[in-house]
Amino acid sequence: MSELNAITVDVVSDVVCPWCFIGQKRLDRAIAAVGDVDVHVRWRPFQLDPTIPPEGKDRREYMLAKFGSDERIREIHDRIEPLGEAEDISFAFDAIKVAPNTLDAHRLIRWAGAAGEAIQNRLVRRLFQLNFEEGADIGDHAVLVEAAREAGMDASVVASLLPTEADVEAVRTEIATASRMGISGVPCFLLEDKYAVMGAQDADTLADAIRQVATAKARGELDKAG
Repeated sequence: MSELNAITVDVVSDVVCPWCFIGQKRLDRAIAAVGDVDVHVRWRPFQLDPTIPPEGKDRREYMLAKFGSDERIREIHDRIEPLGEAEDISFAFDAIKVAPNTLDAHRLIRWAGAAGEAIQNRLVRRLFQLNFEEGADIGDHAVLVEAAREAGMDASVVASLLPTEADVEAVRTEIATASRMGISGVPCFLLEDKYAVMGAQDADTLADAIRQVATAKARGELDKAG
């Protein structure tokens, strides 16, 4: 494909955000719909709650403290579940026992990006599945090491790095940069570092944005805009 038909989409997300999981599925469909555009996806970190301790919190207690009642939590889940079903996501909210701190998951996603775009994409998808469909604790290092192995990473290297401070500050700096850019909610899709699509927009909206930016890039209009 022509380089002019290639664009980069940076997805700012958190792997414990159900809307980000829905957004990932919709982005996949949008990319499939714009087959003439070579779309490269990079995953960028965001933490919905960086105050959660490294060992995580009991999810039910955490959700009750946040939303006030089981009824309110059920309402939220009831709203999200059918949207997930439409994207072939089987949300299993009741299976999630731990509200994890996602800093280590984001470190792993960063390392996966260094290993290659395809590996990073596989890893992110697996982390979403583990958290939302299987109820796994994605703050647990053993869970992260196994996810890395499944994605095609060197699990032994990951196992040796996770207990260290490797890339902790780099991830926190990226999160701070997103905040300075005005990103206060996720998912956020950044196209060619110039245009932002906020929220889990439908696939058609994302596909239209991708086409418009790819066309503008092909015409040299992005450089003029910058």
